[in-house]
Formats: sequence, structure tokens, C-alpha cells
Amino acid sequence: MAQDPGSHRELGEGYKYVALGLQFAGGIIMFMAAGWFLDRWLKLTPVFTITGTLAGAVLSFLSVYFRLNAEEDARRREKDAK
Repeated sequence: MAQDPGSHRELGEGYKYVALGLQFAGGIIMFMAAGWFLDRWLKLTPVFTITGTLAGAVLSFLSVYFRLNAEEDARRREKDAK
């Protein structure tokens, strides 16, 4: 029984979106951890932890947003070229 050749491409695109989700979560965790270590080092209340978490969320969102926009623009250019 032959497999549909398009199914492998869809699977690859699914992994790409999983990677974007992990990038988003990883950015938040990385900035939060940096803020936590800075709070521990300076013996402060969780000012830098909260700031790091918010900064990580904003920067991770922007990173994913711009990457998806660039991908969509590339698809439009490819479609217009055909």
C-alpha cells in the first residue's frame, strides 16, 4: 500500500511548529531563571524574576511572531511566482 507523499511534508511542518512552541517556552524559562539568579545574588525580592519572566514572554512572542510572518511572506511570494 502506497503512502501519500504529502503526509511527510505535513509531519515536517508539525515539527516546525512544535519547535516554535519550545522556543517560546525556552525563552521565558531562560529569562525567568536569569532574573531568579540575579535576585538571589543581590538578595532582593522577586523583582528581577518577574521582570525577566515578562521580558522573556514579550521577546519570545516577538521572535515567534516575526518568524511566522516571514514564513507567510515567503509562501505568498512563492504562490505569486507560480
